Amino acid sequence: MKIKVLGCSGAEFPGHNPPGFLIDGKILLDAGTIGSYLSEDAQWKIRHILISHAHLDHIKGIPFLADNIIIKNKKHNVTVMGIAPVLKTLKNSLLNNKIWPDFTMIPNVEKAVIKFLEVKPGRQIEINGYKIMAYRVNHSVPATGYIIQDKRGKRLLYTGDTGPTHAIWKEAGRAKVDRAIIEVSFPNKMEALAVATGHLTPRLLKKELDKIKILPDKILITHPKPQHLKTIRSEIKKLGILNVRILKDGEVITV
Repeated sequence: MKIKVLGCSGAEFPGHNPPGFLIDGKILLDAGTIGSYLSEDAQWKIRHILISHAHLDHIKGIPFLADNIIIKNKKHNVTVMGIAPVLKTLKNSLLNNKIWPDFTMIPNVEKAVIKFLEVKPGRQIEINGYKIMAYRVNHSVPATGYIIQDKRGKRLLYTGDTGPTHAIWKEAGRAKVDRAIIEVSFPNKMEALAVATGHLTPRLLKKELDKIKILPDKILITHPKPQHLKTIRSEIKKLGILNVRILKDGEVITV
């Protein structure tokens, strides 16, 4: 499993793109960044998008991808997957013919560019040989993290945005996780805001990792606020946990 980091930031600044992780060129994990990073040919290869939650920085690439597909007259659709509240928000608040055209109806219902597929927490789905399971996490809106397993049995854990949570860590303890992409948005001094908004700090990260019996081989941090990146990096280093580091846009992770 190869994961291209299109974006891994908790805000948008030059050189800092919102979250988007492209798995083996075909499955996109969150969609904060697509067209501003990927070539046309790379965009056409995306057929499935897993959404953790419906905040703008995790979905804003979807409408532009849909528009690019129509303009290029590509004869395929993209399946957007998420829990029911996430899909409802996308339909009612984004692809609603007000903010953006409803690409679940364009060019028509049968051949719509965007298809929705509901995922249910704790129920496994299989896509192109990947086994995918969603788990509820603790955020300010309905949200899930995912555990994705490839044909070789390699497992990736992705939290999306979350504060202190339980279900996904419980599952992570049942079988080895090879890589974990975990959010840490704020420095320790902003813990109250992190908890109130459903995010983690380095200190809270340590408490979450203590819930896992066997730590992943590598723990990769996403979603830091660029304004506090230096402090967050320093505080993570002080935790003294092996194989923990902050991700960078453009890098490739091998699982």
